[in-house]
Amino acid sequence: MYDIKALYEAASVPHAIALLTEHPQARIIAGGSDVLIQIRSGKLAGAELVSIYALDELRGVSLEADGAIRIGSLTSFSHIARDPIIRARIGALAQAVDMVGGPQIRNIGTIGGNTCNGVTSADSASTLLAWDALVELTGPQGVRRLPIGDFYIRAGQVDLRPGEIQTAILIPQAAYQGYQGYYIKYAMREAMDIATTGCSVNVKLSADKKTMEDVRAAFGVAGPVPLRAPAAEALARGKPAAAAHIRAFAQGVLQDIHPRDSWRASKDFRQHIAVVMAQRALTQSIRLAGGDIHE
Repeated sequence: MYDIKALYEAASVPHAIALLTEHPQARIIAGGSDVLIQIRSGKLAGAELVSIYALDELRGVSLEADGAIRIGSLTSFSHIARDPIIRARIGALAQAVDMVGGPQIRNIGTIGGNTCNGVTSADSASTLLAWDALVELTGPQGVRRLPIGDFYIRAGQVDLRPGEIQTAILIPQAAYQGYQGYYIKYAMREAMDIATTGCSVNVKLSADKKTMEDVRAAFGVAGPVPLRAPAAEALARGKPAAAAHIRAFAQGVLQDIHPRDSWRASKDFRQHIAVVMAQRALTQSIRLAGGDIHE
């Protein structure tokens, strides 16, 4: 049984904002794969809910006039994994969301819900962070956009102001053009389980495919929120696509990550697999970009 005090159905984005303003304690529900579990467990018993599920204007993937990829916040994981724009330009995101839960969860779960729940283990979060994604938020004061890294405040908390809903995620053209990326998830039961650690790495190679002009790396479950690895990135940026520099990059992530001990894995184990995953992810990204790794 679900202990729900009230359910309000939004007919449009402005209507959703009005409902949230009128009912400030209400929680947003879209696919329900997170909220309904919390209600059933008693954590959100007696909650008021504002459903935005019917807002089809928040679904789908498109290219903006400036080349940015726009992903509506109600777009399901299954849709993203199959979308030709995503697969052609930021395939690592299709790869990541295809590892979320099972088919039923991927069909109902949304990219907005996955990022707005604020958990560091969200498969899409570290990948979007590596793609320099922007989060679009719409509320009583209008529309604002901020880097996804700034959206995460602390574990379980994101920068959603009163009356706001997340309406889209955008990947600027400069963040994906010329880049290739790869995502690795380590979990005890692979896709059906929450990530023990997730690693997403993007690389941009020089025209001759011999130099790593830029590298971006991000991790999930390596700290209280999804995080980038700037020290490791700096060790690889501008260096030849050689095995020694890839290894140095991977070791460098230990300067950036802050995993903890938990019942899922120890801090030491998470540090170990983060290094291994970083090396593999960068290696695969270079190969996808047409590079030939040498010693």
